[in-house]
Amino acid sequence: MMESAAIVFLSIVPSFQLSAQGVLSQFSYDNLRLSGLQADFGPLGSSELTGAVVGGIRVDYGQIAPHVRVLLGLSYFRSEFDGDARARFEQRLRQFVIDPSGDDTIRVGRIFWSDLTADLDLQYVIPQGPGITTYIGVGASVHLRNGSGSAINGTFVEDALDEISAGFNASIGVEFALSRTWRFTLDGRGVVSSGLSTVSLRSGFMYRFRDGARGKVGGRGG
Repeated sequence: MMESAAIVFLSIVPSFQLSAQGVLSQFSYDNLRLSGLQADFGPLGSSELTGAVVGGIRVDYGQIAPHVRVLLGLSYFRSEFDGDARARFEQRLRQFVIDPSGDDTIRVGRIFWSDLTADLDLQYVIPQGPGITTYIGVGASVHLRNGSGSAINGTFVEDALDEISAGFNASIGVEFALSRTWRFTLDGRGVVSSGLSTVSLRSGFMYRFRDGARGKVGGRGG
């Protein structure tokens, strides 16, 4: 019985290795080049902040595998803590305050939080017909955050809000070809990171460079 199981296992291992090698062989740096430049903006929501508008630029750096493209992005938004988030923050600050009588109150006033994000995405491109391309993607991001407010500037409270954190993002979107080089884009994006998670819906325009547009799939080339 053990000998039969060993024979079956040894027969599976080579086929698995060949399958893995076949997948990895499709990844190549040969097609990585500047292929497009995009600017977009749109509403952003979070459980910690009031509504905001996020804007950014994105660079399409070509395909690393069939239907898989690499994008580099930079985006920015600034928003205000909502009432519930501000109350929770004030409650956390109480542990750092020495108050023997227990009757001190903490009021931090209006607090603003800005986020400058750099991200790297891998998007799987799915052609839908002439001039229309959809995609789904995942990626990683780095967030440079800065807190500000008239009552906290120059205090340890501001220092507590200034941070650098990592995040994970997922995206889904569609592109419409307006011409050989111009695309109109719609992008839904969710970001999970330490201290703050957001969702956004952005629209914008991408300019595809002629050399980068050639060889693209589904409505992306000329």
